Amino acid sequence: MTRTLAAIVAHPDDDTFGCAGTVALHADEPGFRFVLVHVTSGEAGRIADPALATRETLGAVREDEDRRSWVALGRLPDRHEFLRYPDHRVEEAPFDELVERIAALLEEERPDVVITFGPDGITGHPDHIATGKAASEAFHRVRERNPGEGLRRLLHQAIPQSMLDQWNRRLVASGKDPMDPTQLYQPRGVPDDEVGVLIDCGPVVDRKLAALEEHRTQAGDMEGEERRMALASESHVLAWPPRDARDPVLGDAFAGLGSP
Repeated sequence: MTRTLAAIVAHPDDDTFGCAGTVALHADEPGFRFVLVHVTSGEAGRIADPALATRETLGAVREDEDRRSWVALGRLPDRHEFLRYPDHRVEEAPFDELVERIAALLEEERPDVVITFGPDGITGHPDHIATGKAASEAFHRVRERNPGEGLRRLLHQAIPQSMLDQWNRRLVASGKDPMDPTQLYQPRGVPDDEVGVLIDCGPVVDRKLAALEEHRTQAGDMEGEERRMALASESHVLAWPPRDARDPVLGDAFAGLGSP
């Protein structure tokens, strides 16, 4: 049995947070295939240490950091594509062009499960929102134009509100300001009852931490126990097929799909 997972994200390191645990949990399965697509190279992001990159080299450096992160995790993508749209400007890209580029990849790979961002973009980041919108549209176009193998589940990355509340309580208890979801680049929570997939990444969290360490230009975004908590699970809204509120929360991206 083969099972293919495709993750379509905006920037290098989005994948580490959003799907590296799922990949690690399935890494040793002989039939598992992993396809990774980055819409940008993250060239407009932060540079934590000027010795690591310049504004001109950051995109190439972050691409390399991402490749090294998968080496650190212990499972390389079977296919890894960088579309190289301008960072922080994905919403300005011709929408239909971006959709069709993603659709072409999905048509070639016919993944069983596609992971991308939902309408909140996790942090409200415009690149995340634009990427998720294009990837979701591509998923549906391919599924409707050419029904057949794969494209059995579309997942939108999400943070359960209860988890966000827990993080904020810890921040306040340590004397820090809580995260404010009304502000750009701050995490947004979704109601817990909208979460359809909740994956325990505890058994592989150290591998995720090792992968995150490779994103050296982005160091400092999250530290210590806060970082471990953020990496200890991966949660998603089941965007397609529609989920009945009475359905149990799934513990794996492929749960319930059975044989292809």
